[in-house]
Amino acid sequence: MKLVLIEDDLSFANTVKRRVEKNGFTCTHVDNVSDALLACRREMPTHVLLDMKLNTESGLSIITPIRKLLPNSRIVLLTGYASIATAVDAIKLGADDYLSKPVDTKTLLAALNDCKVNGLPEIQNSDELEAPLSPEEVEWQHIQQVLKFNHGNISATARQLSMHRRTLQRKLQKRNLTINVEEN
Repeated sequence: MKLVLIEDDLSFANTVKRRVEKNGFTCTHVDNVSDALLACRREMPTHVLLDMKLNTESGLSIITPIRKLLPNSRIVLLTGYASIATAVDAIKLGADDYLSKPVDTKTLLAALNDCKVNGLPEIQNSDELEAPLSPEEVEWQHIQQVLKFNHGNISATARQLSMHRRTLQRKLQKRNLTINVEEN
């Protein structure tokens, strides 16, 4: 089974790529809209995993062209900015499923395999799947997404998270995250 992963966050993409490859997929990663359409034409994947926010572009904008090109492929939209409205839009445009980040392997594979016609691959032994994310890890991934959304601006990120700026800085220092930031 072939999967095209369209994701601009390289560390998240590498994690997802490792997860799906362990479970029988051949994965091609691209990080922008134009490369995504080219990869879909070139690879003709059975599955497409698409991030909703690709830098300044919206993944929603390419669901329809991908669906026209790959009418029988499974398209799953991933987002860190989940809402009912975008879920409805994604499904109306042709996505088969919609998942919020962070996503565990079991949920991801279930979404990818839901409509597979030629038989589902077995999900690896549950012992081999990673444990569910801890609350601290979920918080950390959320902080990273909001920080990325605010282009590394700690003050804006702290405001959006309803957190004191110093508290956010301590959390970042605890993870040894070094960022060139612009304070406002």
